[in-house]
Amino acid sequence: MYYRFGKVFYFFSVLVFLFALLYFYAAIPEQIGFRLDDQGILLRDFAKSTFFYGLALGFFILNLITIYTPKTLETKANRKLHRLFPIGDPYRDYLLAWFYSFGGWVNLSLSLAALFVYAINNQDEISASSFAFWFFLMPIILFVWLVALFVLLFKKFKSTQAGIN
Repeated sequence: MYYRFGKVFYFFSVLVFLFALLYFYAAIPEQIGFRLDDQGILLRDFAKSTFFYGLALGFFILNLITIYTPKTLETKANRKLHRLFPIGDPYRDYLLAWFYSFGGWVNLSLSLAALFVYAINNQDEISASSFAFWFFLMPIILFVWLVALFVLLFKKFKSTQAGIN
């Protein structure tokens, strides 16, 4: 049941990322700066298409990595993982929910990266400092999600040792 909420969150985050990538790609100038000095002068820049393809490739690779494990568990392609988390095991649902929601957080982090590049290059419309809270919050959320995975696995292994499941 929980993994369905995680799946919905994941697919929603994919849509948010695609919207952010396409919207910010259309709104940024041909040369994108990603490093500024104290006076606001660009120190390093690259082409708009490099930003688009680089972020799209990063999105594709990170999604392959994060969604591979839950897909192999759902399709029973990984026998060892399926034996450890069989159908009907409550920890299976939690693990699937964790992986899908983690993929969602990764996608939202990439959307935030696109917003950051947009904010740096359009200082007159939006300042990057106005989103400082989100830039600090996203790594904290990802760290908490990783800690939650270890707690989940610890509880599963503890229940396995006790002979509950």
